[in-house]
Amino acid sequence: MSRRMLHLVTIGILAVSGCGVRTESQPRDFDPPPGPRPVPATPTPSSPQAGTAAEPLYFVRTDRLVAVIRRIRAAPTIQQQMEHLLTGPTEAERRAGLSSTLAGNITVAKVGLTDGEATIEVGDDSDQSGRIDDVLAFGQIVCTLTARADVTTVTFQRDGRALGVPRADGSLSTGGLTAADYTALTAPA
Repeated sequence: MSRRMLHLVTIGILAVSGCGVRTESQPRDFDPPPGPRPVPATPTPSSPQAGTAAEPLYFVRTDRLVAVIRRIRAAPTIQQQMEHLLTGPTEAERRAGLSSTLAGNITVAKVGLTDGEATIEVGDDSDQSGRIDDVLAFGQIVCTLTARADVTTVTFQRDGRALGVPRADGSLSTGGLTAADYTALTAPA
């Protein structure tokens, strides 16, 4: 091997081995870089909810539906996911400007799932005046549930009868709703 070739090989080995990144025996937490994140307010790894399963929830920021992905220990049941949505944004999510329009607008009495259709039984005290809050509240539920692999549509009932639910375009639907019905209100990712 020529001296020049030996010299180039030595420089290559030194360059690769001395790139400045030290190996560590255990993983460590780090803060993400500043700036906008495509999915805001994800819990930190030290949070009690942190885990490997993704739980999509839709909240509201300035009259837009915003997707949030929380990391939890195990994939939630449809009932658990609905409870997490109804609980509202975490403190960190609220600091990021997220809120919920569900409180005071819709009371969820029961959640069911049959053959891909989620059925939400709303309580008698659910307000349905057609305000933007109502549309966003129904949008939060529909977008959250149809983000699940096992849900294709969402219907709403009161006392076992189909309920007319406002869509983003202002029309009422008693049939199965999907996230596409609320695209006009969804913030870009």
